[in-house]
Amino acid sequence: MASSTLSLIYSNRPQRLTQVVATLIVALGPLATGMGKGYSSPALASMQLPAPANSTQSYYFSITAEQGSWIASLSLLGAFFGGVPSGLAMRLGRKSVLAMVSLPFALSWMLTVFASSVYMVYASSFVCGICSAVVSLVTPVYISEIAHPEIRGCLCSVAKLTANVGMLMSFLLGVYLDWRQLAMVASIAPALLFLALMLIPETPSYLLYRGREEDAATSLTWLRGGLDVTRELDTMKANIEVMRNESKVSCYREWRRDLVKPVLITCGLMVFQKFSGANAFNFYAVPILSEAFVGINPYSAAVVVGLLQILAGMVSSVLIDTVGRLPLLIVSNLLMSTALAGFGTFLYVTGSDNGVVAGARLDWIPLTCALIFQVAFALGISPIAWIYIGELFPLKHRGLGAIANSVSYACSFASVKTFFDFQRLLGLYGAFWLYAGISLIGLLFTVTLVPETKGRGLQEMEQNYPTQERYTPIYSEQEKENKLIP
Repeated sequence: MASSTLSLIYSNRPQRLTQVVATLIVALGPLATGMGKGYSSPALASMQLPAPANSTQSYYFSITAEQGSWIASLSLLGAFFGGVPSGLAMRLGRKSVLAMVSLPFALSWMLTVFASSVYMVYASSFVCGICSAVVSLVTPVYISEIAHPEIRGCLCSVAKLTANVGMLMSFLLGVYLDWRQLAMVASIAPALLFLALMLIPETPSYLLYRGREEDAATSLTWLRGGLDVTRELDTMKANIEVMRNESKVSCYREWRRDLVKPVLITCGLMVFQKFSGANAFNFYAVPILSEAFVGINPYSAAVVVGLLQILAGMVSSVLIDTVGRLPLLIVSNLLMSTALAGFGTFLYVTGSDNGVVAGARLDWIPLTCALIFQVAFALGISPIAWIYIGELFPLKHRGLGAIANSVSYACSFASVKTFFDFQRLLGLYGAFWLYAGISLIGLLFTVTLVPETKGRGLQEMEQNYPTQERYTPIYSEQEKENKLIP
């Protein structure tokens, strides 16, 4: 990722430097959400330790396994409730919404730091989930609206990469910090986001749509590295004016025709992403790996898996704009279903009922399956499902990506809460076979419905619809120099 980012910065097109800077700043939001995702795995272990004998009852407390499952899943429930309101909030501006949510995000972590009961931790987890939902929706939209088509996929994948970095940071720091100290560290990223947002502009497309033409020109000039943006701005302005003048009847027809397919695709990808088993694995990595391994420390294996997720995300950020979204999705689902089936088969064959004893010499089998699964997830469906939210919707309806956002977190909550139910009913091996089957269905869904968007302008996706169903393009394809995504 470092080399690809540097190549963007030192490109002979100076406008890319400011786009990279803006992307890295807003990526502090996904970093915070990633730390929240990885928080429960190490924190719950320290929360379940008995309170010291000489402790004051108002500060130290321990939790049960059931309470721990609620702490882990309440953030996802909060994210579900925060999804749709975050789409409505985008009417206030992409940058403005990120700024408004960053301070509550940081303060919610402080509620955990000073918690005197488990109910305060519940509240903190729920509020963190709401803030995470807003950040997860707005960040890819902001990036997609400022990025050049040739690097948009790369820059959008930075958001998912930093989320993986945040999760790995929680895994690593959790070895040395207790749950209060880890929460204190987690509050730093959203606080930095609030401060750093002062350095970057609002997206020019949003500003034009709100009639703030001077601000849009200033924003676009900054993003283009000081180059002349008059022609691009005029083109964007003319097309946005057409969008404003559309009748209510045409808007209704646009909803019925133009928006159903993007909603279906983005929501479908989120369902298959969350029920692939990755969520359950991330939240319960140590217990799962403890059952699979004999001679490998499950804590160390969890860190290795997290590290490989980051490396796979770095590779994905390059391949997304070279290979394309669709091929990566296909390979991702294919490898995931194979690895999950292999992991479940190993657990079944080595189960006590089958008389096969798994020695340490066989630990490489489940480890390889787990690594392939996590790498395939981070390489394809994990970042690309979020990228499509920013790419498939037309400008004035881009807030409808909140529907997919809410579906994502509803499925996350369901997948985390039902994992132990699946394990109890089907066995751990049966749960992973179930996830393998879901990934296989996701492969069929991808091949059948998901379009390729590599290198296309945000509104150029209209070519996937019949002529009568197309939405208004932001820039004309004949304007070859006008490559900036509005």
